[in-house]
Amino acid sequence: SLKGRLNNITIGLCGDLKFGRTVHSLITALSRYKNIKFVLISPNELKIPEYLKEEVLEKNKIDYIETVSLEENIGNLDILYMTRVQRERFFNEADYIRLKDTYILDPEKMKKAKDDMIVLHPLPRVNEISVSVDNDKRARYFEQVLNGKYIRMALILKLLEEANGNK
Repeated sequence: SLKGRLNNITIGLCGDLKFGRTVHSLITALSRYKNIKFVLISPNELKIPEYLKEEVLEKNKIDYIETVSLEENIGNLDILYMTRVQRERFFNEADYIRLKDTYILDPEKMKKAKDDMIVLHPLPRVNEISVSVDNDKRARYFEQVLNGKYIRMALILKLLEEANGNK
């Protein structure tokens, strides 16, 4: 882990928490660790689904808050996981247009964050993270993508080995 631990961290999940599959997977996976706290940052229309709150967070007694404000919470985060609002998830174009720029992480907001906070994103981004954040030492989404590439390569190699009878 980039923080040197997976316990005792506060993770901000920001953006589309309703439809974001990576967000749902992260909440489920990270709920296995001790003293995890989630700060769920989204517009009311894009809050995490009730089943995730009930079946994962509440069932496992995980501390969480739901909020609409990134600025008021960024200073408390160890990790900020940004997501984009996905056009293809909306039935109504007007709703997408209204919500797509709700959260834009920029250098001004980063000034309020801890010096060692880590910023992650599943990529590709649209404009929810300003390119001026890319050179910030806390921006680790390109490293995140590279690590994902290595994991996929290892999984493909393992599958090929098994397909050829080399176990």
